[in-house]
Amino acid sequence: MSVSAPPAARRGLGADSPKWRPAQALRDRRGPAKLLLLAVAAAVLVPLLQAKYGAAWPSALTVDVSGPLGKTSDWIIDNRDSHWLFVYFLGHLSNAVVISVRGVYLLLLALGWTGVTAGITLLAWRVAGLRIAATALISFLVSGLLGMWVPTMQTLALMVVAVVASVVVGALLGLAAGLSDRLFKILRPVLDTMQVLPAFAYLLPVVLVFGIGVPAALLATVIYAAPPMARLTALGLRAADAGVLEASTSLGATGRQRLLTARLPMARKDLLLGVNQTIMMALGMVVIASMIGAAGLGDRVYQALASVDVGAALAAAIPIVLLAIVMDRTTAAAGERLGSGTAAAGPAWLRGWQAWTGIAVVTAALALAGRLSGSLVWPGAWVVDLARPVNDFKEWMVDHLYSGVPVIGGTADWAAHFTNWVLNPLRDGLTALPWYGTLLIVAALAWLIGTWRTALTAVLAMAAIGVLGVWKPSMNTLSQVLAALVVTLVLGFGIGILAAGSKRLEAILRPVLDVMQTMPQFVYLIPVVALFAVGRAPAAAAAVVYALPAVIRITTQGLRQVDPAAMESAQSLGATRWQILRQVQLPLARPALLLAVNQGVVLVLAVVIIGGLVGGGALGYDVVTGLATGDLALGLVAGVAIVCLGLMLDRVTQPTERRTTGKGA
Repeated sequence: MSVSAPPAARRGLGADSPKWRPAQALRDRRGPAKLLLLAVAAAVLVPLLQAKYGAAWPSALTVDVSGPLGKTSDWIIDNRDSHWLFVYFLGHLSNAVVISVRGVYLLLLALGWTGVTAGITLLAWRVAGLRIAATALISFLVSGLLGMWVPTMQTLALMVVAVVASVVVGALLGLAAGLSDRLFKILRPVLDTMQVLPAFAYLLPVVLVFGIGVPAALLATVIYAAPPMARLTALGLRAADAGVLEASTSLGATGRQRLLTARLPMARKDLLLGVNQTIMMALGMVVIASMIGAAGLGDRVYQALASVDVGAALAAAIPIVLLAIVMDRTTAAAGERLGSGTAAAGPAWLRGWQAWTGIAVVTAALALAGRLSGSLVWPGAWVVDLARPVNDFKEWMVDHLYSGVPVIGGTADWAAHFTNWVLNPLRDGLTALPWYGTLLIVAALAWLIGTWRTALTAVLAMAAIGVLGVWKPSMNTLSQVLAALVVTLVLGFGIGILAAGSKRLEAILRPVLDVMQTMPQFVYLIPVVALFAVGRAPAAAAAVVYALPAVIRITTQGLRQVDPAAMESAQSLGATRWQILRQVQLPLARPALLLAVNQGVVLVLAVVIIGGLVGGGALGYDVVTGLATGDLALGLVAGVAIVCLGLMLDRVTQPTERRTTGKGA
């Protein structure tokens, strides 16, 4: 590559003028410099690697971990009933979980449907307002009408204990990370792994330790739901106003006093947001936890999936969605009020200690009334059969949309075309690409968008996949993720742009997006399997549906938050609406759009893995098979490979801030 000097440099500007230096000019343009350096490295390394190892990942660079993992699994099984770690610690922990969940469940049954409905409605009124209280009332009534009262109480009991445990664990980890820079650096990759690692991957070791049942389900939920609480707690503590802390120190406050009187009060909004996110994540584990013995709504959804019963799955999924909406709205409203310092919602008599006394009295009175009437659970005569009409509608859709649709073809044709024209070429291309070529492409993308550390992390993550011996199935999974991600981003950005320009469209989309985001991942698999049959296409379709709401929301919010002054300036210069969008809104909303890409990657990856249940194959199939057969090596290795894929995709989609030290990245 030749670089010509600019005209001024060629003409010469005198003795005092700075000389034009090609190296300095290239260094100022970081992108071409990085690509040039990688091209030189590739020219040197590629022939050597090709001659020594070939295009496929070399077996000499593969480590077989099945032996050690198999021995670990055998040791756990052999010592689970005798070793002191299980008998005196994990056994007591398991018993405590069972007693806690059973105690909450018996309390809910003792209150009856009248007491539970009244208590939660009044509680929502107290902390969130009349509107949220009405939502809570309707939600619990709908759960009863669908015949899901007992499963809803089972799920609620498990969620109460799981959320409390997740909040305690997350708050303690966040407290440590927020007060210590060293612990923050240590905990950050741990929390990243906990969030990216598919639940299926750690279900197997959890079951090996605790067996099938509630303790294993609760521990799996805590592993999944605690990281948001830890992250937001650390964020709130680290973002505390330095001036307030200095003033507190100057008054002679100790470290403990500063924490209790300054840091925690200033971080309370972040803490409540952490509680909110923990609740949502815990509810997202309801169905997955049912696979290892958690009863309730998740178990009903999982059984419906096994029999492809869309109506039964929807009847159990709707209460999960309603629970999520009630908890989300209640905790979000409470957080906003605490953050702004406003008073509690409701009339004057519903404030202070009188409020809690009144709630307890009314709840107890209605619970007693329900007990005296002999109706502790929802009356069977008041149940509405939703499954039959939903299944009839599903059959109609399959009969009329699966095949034979004029001109556009049926869903079976779409699935076949998407598989043949998109998934297969992408999979074959990634699989045929030499492993060192893949590493170079990953390095180029990560280095262009970040620093050399970003590129090194991404390359090491991909190399770890090869070392574990799962390079080919990982490329298969990557092809599915990339295909689903492109479809998600095209639809998400398009709908988000339209919603940002129309408040009416945004208001219409909000409840739809709420339902789509809170619906359990498994529920999406049932209709897509019915419409698209079994294979990689339905797994990708389910991933698109699940990830789409987050991309739409973030895109809409990012475009809405663009500085109005910049848009007014563009309008005053005569720019059209399209020009304002393309030249002002989209560039200024770039951080939000990149965040949407990142969230799309995480969510698509999560559902593509679950797609292993419906013929998605690759790593998802290995994780599910490892769980079903008790093969720790197969399931855990595939799970670690998924973590590595997620880490790589995160690094190539999120820019890394460069330190302004005057040197290039």
